Amino acid sequence: MSATVRAAVMREVGTPLRIEEITLPAPGPNQVRVRMAATGVCHSDLSLARGTLAQPVPAVLGHEGAGRVIEVGDGVRGLRIGDAVLLNWSPPCRGCWWCTHGEPYLCPRAGDSATVAYARLGDGAELFPGLGVAAFATETVVAEAACIPIPADIDIEQAALLGCAVLTGVGAVIHAAAVAPGDSVAVIGLGGVGLCAVQGARIAGASVIIAVDGAPDKADLARRLGATDALEPGPDLGKRIRALTDGRGVDHAIECVGRADTIRTAWSVTRRGGQATIVGLGAKSDTLTFNALEVAHFARTLRGSMYGNADAAVDIPVLLEHVRSGRLDLAALVTRRIGLDDVENAFAEMAAGQGARSLIVFEGR
Repeated sequence: MSATVRAAVMREVGTPLRIEEITLPAPGPNQVRVRMAATGVCHSDLSLARGTLAQPVPAVLGHEGAGRVIEVGDGVRGLRIGDAVLLNWSPPCRGCWWCTHGEPYLCPRAGDSATVAYARLGDGAELFPGLGVAAFATETVVAEAACIPIPADIDIEQAALLGCAVLTGVGAVIHAAAVAPGDSVAVIGLGGVGLCAVQGARIAGASVIIAVDGAPDKADLARRLGATDALEPGPDLGKRIRALTDGRGVDHAIECVGRADTIRTAWSVTRRGGQATIVGLGAKSDTLTFNALEVAHFARTLRGSMYGNADAAVDIPVLLEHVRSGRLDLAALVTRRIGLDDVENAFAEMAAGQGARSLIVFEGR
């Protein structure tokens, strides 16, 4: 049956989100309806809202969420009503060249659902799901393939963060950068993803973990999560990092901001022969330059990381084991618990570089 639910709707790019009632259809074949328990407010949502990333409108944003299945469509075999699930905003098709060559995180069809209307506004207009998930709502409808079961012993609210921040940050360190025990790592940008990268470096066994951010209040949290040092950016940042790494620079720099200047910083603080891994998604207009000598001279590697170079279906169970063992701290990432009507304030704080993750906890929980 169709359902009327509350959602934070973006009518046009660059305009504030408005809380509205929308109509969800009954789940179609191989789809499920999920009642949301919690949704993290991610920088990618802000990028969609401000037009840095493309998204058809009107839309319901939100992609880092978890909830419970309350209705299933025809053909659903792996989920039942009442199951707790994590929503995967990038479900691979499993059949394309990238999927069959071990790179499902680059699947060109993973984002197809974001361009297909999934619900209607009160005036009958079609509504699109942000990144295919639309988790800034009390309920959503997604494909069964976009759901990953959450075991009963895992806190469902905190588990929401696994769907983007944790998988992206930890995955960038473990999969893309392949940090090894004893390596030195600098993490630039300590939002939710960056703090997860700090934890990933600790889990990987890095001996030096340097956390870099302009907000001084994030230093203590970064140290709690595994950083050995916390620095603020500045013109002498490279010199300070080299002083902590025997004059070389770090083996790995993990950039979690998505700006040309911070990408350039990540490159510059990496030792000769080291690797800078870029996680942040920036604007097309923000251009990065290198001179013709330095690329060969420093012999560094500059690479991008998409969704932590991970396969959510495979890697989420691994992350859950880290949560159970205490190696991965989800609770520490949540700096604010908010309601659905407070998303715009969360965006403003994020744009100002404040806090780690705001977590929308839905009414009735």
